[in-house]
Amino acid sequence: MKPLFVKESNLGLRLFLVALVVVVLLVADLRFNSLQTARSLMEFAAAPVYWVADIPSRVGDWKNEHLVSRSDLLEQNEQLGRENLVLQGRSHQMASLLAENVRLRALLNSSAMVRDDVLVAELIGVSPDPVRHQLVLNKGERDGVFVGQPLIDADGLLGQVVEVSSLNSRALLITDATHSIPVQVNRNGVRAIAEGIGSLTSLEIHHVSATTDIKEGDLLVTSGLGGRFPSGYPVAVVSEIERDPGLAFARIMARPSAALERSRHVLLVFTAKPAAGN
Repeated sequence: MKPLFVKESNLGLRLFLVALVVVVLLVADLRFNSLQTARSLMEFAAAPVYWVADIPSRVGDWKNEHLVSRSDLLEQNEQLGRENLVLQGRSHQMASLLAENVRLRALLNSSAMVRDDVLVAELIGVSPDPVRHQLVLNKGERDGVFVGQPLIDADGLLGQVVEVSSLNSRALLITDATHSIPVQVNRNGVRAIAEGIGSLTSLEIHHVSATTDIKEGDLLVTSGLGGRFPSGYPVAVVSEIERDPGLAFARIMARPSAALERSRHVLLVFTAKPAAGN
């Protein structure tokens, strides 16, 4: 049996030789890249091991992607439904804003053709009485609004202000049964009186002789008589004429030019305030 110190000597020698070989290989690889081919072969040989080791991870990814519980699907479906509802609401709002933008552009274009100063006002209410054709506006006395002030939109005359408070005002439409306005035929200057009959789509024209030169399609504009409305604003278009030989005056109906039932923004026209009693 060999002594113990001999085994320790052989073990130390072996360790020294192994360390020397490792150092030589490291130096050779760093200086001359001698082990590149061997390293490539080892990586090629280890590739299947890497692939097999990655199988659990890939299986987990596939499961998360394809195997979803029914509760998760229901939750995702509800979430998508909520998001879709929100997007639809925003889409409707955008459509409404686009339409409002178009109306405001038309209103601003009409203000460029007005000879007087104007103030843009917004409709905030209507009369609850179906017989009364009145609007409530968000402009009042502090904005310079006054009783009798003309009211127009992009297409023509709407009416006039009849009540004014500090913040709001109330306007009477030209179609109200109590409203009348002096007009003239834009084509030849024939004068008449347009009166409301309680319908947003019709005005009745009075005091026109049966032999007067007036026909369907004629544009009626404000004549300026009476000092309440400035002249030249579109009021209505003649839509129907009935001439009875037994009557002195013709029965004439006209369609208002302004969008009485649709206007959201209007223009308050600043002209000289009418004298009291007009």
